[in-house]
Amino acid sequence: MDVETVGQRMTKNPVTIPADLNLSDATQRMFDHGIRHLPVIDDGHVVGVVSERDLALVKSIPGVKEDRVRVVEAMTEHPYMVAPNTPLLEVIDAMCERKIGTALVMDEGEIRGIFSVIDGLAALRDRLRAP
Repeated sequence: MDVETVGQRMTKNPVTIPADLNLSDATQRMFDHGIRHLPVIDDGHVVGVVSERDLALVKSIPGVKEDRVRVVEAMTEHPYMVAPNTPLLEVIDAMCERKIGTALVMDEGEIRGIFSVIDGLAALRDRLRAP
């Protein structure tokens, strides 16, 4: 049996956001695309990931104006990054151990995809449905 890779299960060409946009922009982008995570790009490089949960946490701080706080201030730096050929089980193990919701799939310095808990659940669903 071939080893399934994260590249086979990732969401390709993920929606990203520039680091200098504000939290209102990030919230709107997530809403428009029906997603919960955005890789954050600065000067052409991935510098972090911002989640719906990150945004909610920062916006809950008294006095915070979401149109004045930049995404870079709410994001998680040093996101978990993997190559497309990384075994899926290895990625899932790492995500469980680190208690994180996403892995960014990188190839030759470029973001190629994102693997989220939802992608992991879809893989599990497909396995459970298989004869």
